[in-house]
Amino acid sequence: MKAGDIVKGPVNPLLRDSLTACKRVFGAIVLFSLCINLLMLTAPLFMLQVFDRVLSSRSTDTLSMLMLIAGFALLVMAALELFRSLVLVRVSTWLDSSLGGPVLMGSIAATLRKGSDPTIQGLRDLNAFRTFLSGPSIFPIIDAPWTPIFLAVIFMLHPLLGWFSLAGAVALFCLAITNELATRKLLAHSGAESIKALQFAQATVRNADVIEAMGMMPSVVRRWQSRNAQSLVLQAQASDRSGALTAVSKFFRLILQVGILSVGAWLVIHNELTPGAMIAGSILMGRALAPVEQAIASWKSIVAARSAYERLKRQLDETPFGKQTMPLPAPSGRVTVEGVSFIHPGASEPTIRAVAFDLEPGEALGLIGPTAAGKTTLARLLVGNLVPRAGHVRLDDMDVAQWDSADRGPHIGYLPQDIELFGGGVAENIARMGEGDPDAVVSAAQLAGVHEMILRLPKGYDTEIGEGGAALSGGQRQRIALARAMYGEPKFVVLDEPNANLDNEGEEALIRALRILKEKGVTVVSIAHRPSILQNTDKVLVLREGSIQAFGPRNEIIPKLAALQSSERPEAHGRPLLVKE
Repeated sequence: MKAGDIVKGPVNPLLRDSLTACKRVFGAIVLFSLCINLLMLTAPLFMLQVFDRVLSSRSTDTLSMLMLIAGFALLVMAALELFRSLVLVRVSTWLDSSLGGPVLMGSIAATLRKGSDPTIQGLRDLNAFRTFLSGPSIFPIIDAPWTPIFLAVIFMLHPLLGWFSLAGAVALFCLAITNELATRKLLAHSGAESIKALQFAQATVRNADVIEAMGMMPSVVRRWQSRNAQSLVLQAQASDRSGALTAVSKFFRLILQVGILSVGAWLVIHNELTPGAMIAGSILMGRALAPVEQAIASWKSIVAARSAYERLKRQLDETPFGKQTMPLPAPSGRVTVEGVSFIHPGASEPTIRAVAFDLEPGEALGLIGPTAAGKTTLARLLVGNLVPRAGHVRLDDMDVAQWDSADRGPHIGYLPQDIELFGGGVAENIARMGEGDPDAVVSAAQLAGVHEMILRLPKGYDTEIGEGGAALSGGQRQRIALARAMYGEPKFVVLDEPNANLDNEGEEALIRALRILKEKGVTVVSIAHRPSILQNTDKVLVLREGSIQAFGPRNEIIPKLAALQSSERPEAHGRPLLVKE
């Protein structure tokens, strides 16, 4: 993998610009590498002078001067190597800081837009590529282009030594190509299987309660071991082949070392070469072949870094980074859904089919329907988390899927069905992990009816809730997430089963919050199975199999639903639309 190979083909502008900046720095590193490799000639030239001049003349002054010159040259070489290493570390750190955020955004976007399993593999790939840039495996690649310098000096000593060294370099290069062909596919398949095994392990850890409570541990561990074993088998095969070729290359290099000394000795015997040149030629050939041998030994690291880079590039290329758009004014809350249809990747049937309705600012909509009707998918379309395959969802005429989320987000409140809180304090979570205005945090908590509950926590708003809100009950997490949805006075709020984990006190607070939102002119969409949530709604939309079954004022739709529900067999349509309380 060469620096020039990195920028071939169409790439994401951010990745291209970052690599272009790195490429300029690599130009300086190449210059340092040239100087370092030229200074590598110090040892063989010093030995040549000692054998051919100092020993024959017995001049201690000459020896002292040569020692000073060689010592200074080696000191400069060490300084350049240190500087080269420091520059590579800084470049890798800068690359990580420049791409880390976009890579995480790409992982989030892939989870939302493509339905991919939640994973941070992109960050792992970025870390692997950064480690490669700052580690020892990259130096054989940087030093390999300067091999011709050493070969040229060997030719200057004697053409026969030069041709012998060139033949050895070609042979070692062929071994490196053989190593590539023999291990590339195996290592790629091993890496893919390893990623799958890690993703399965992540999923199992997230479900630790279920696994432990129902005795699933042995089965889960066996399943992971089965997936991981395939990766290990492929990796072992690749390592066996690479190890064999590494041993062959090491043996061949040592044979070459013996061979060049033998050729040099033969030339010395025939008075065609001096003893110093013989020793210098041996050292130079060893230095010329070292990058190739080191590359073979570290080939697995090189292939892993290349695979990580290719996955990283693919993820960034597939991530829709839009241009910076002009911030839009705060919407009034008018929602227009225009013939929206959506099908999940890999699904054969649409989840949402030509759904269309309008909500005026301050109107409250109750969204109901049986299980798998598409309610959660419609909620995600309403807040812009999913892009419709057809139609548009507009907030004050702006397509929410095209509206930059950083500008759109403060105007929208969203309570998902699966509550996820972040490690940190209660106030930080309510403030959406931003700096947060304390008055706005308290106001949102009071609006959600959770202020008193938070004050009873050990440290109030500063209470650390743990990763995912592990220190809180399900009802507490839902109520804090409700406060987060109401933070910053949003104009459009979508609540997906907001009372699923609430007790009577929490549900009363929720109903009171919905009433206050309506009084403030906030447009609200609530997904619910209990009729209590619908008492403050203006309209009701009944969704079944992704299509609108009924839509209209609440006072007209609810009686029709009650009559329909009493006349239908429950088993015909699964869970009832409304659960009696």
